[in-house]
Amino acid sequence: MCRILIVDDDDSVRVALARRLQREGYDVDQAASESEGSRAIAGSDRGYDVVITDMSMDDSESGVRILEAAVARDVFTEVIVLTAYGNVANAVECMKRGAFDYVEKSLPGVDVFELLVLKVEQAAQRRRQALQTVRRLEQFPRTPPA
Repeated sequence: MCRILIVDDDDSVRVALARRLQREGYDVDQAASESEGSRAIAGSDRGYDVVITDMSMDDSESGVRILEAAVARDVFTEVIVLTAYGNVANAVECMKRGAFDYVEKSLPGVDVFELLVLKVEQAAQRRRQALQTVRRLEQFPRTPPA
């Protein structure tokens, strides 16, 4: 089962998203701050498959630090960064640091929860494919260089 961590200081967003993803069959943990999210990532027996984090919680770099902690814990963890105030510079920085996607919380005419379910499905699939590739590579016989 796909394990997801949602890190967002907005209780209504975090709880609603967790409920929506749980209805889809995901195992969801929640954290209400950067420090809670960092503790959850570090204390996890295995890395999360997907981490969804708000960009700005304690400060404007909270989401970037969660992104870095998740990828440092498990390089195959896919991270989706949420923001209420998106801008191109933030999006580019997050993508450079390994984010799977960058999503604005309030897009006119878009059900953001439905969009996030789609993004989580895509992220989980990408993680599964990456792990399958690693397993296949591990099966190749290792021959010493000539």
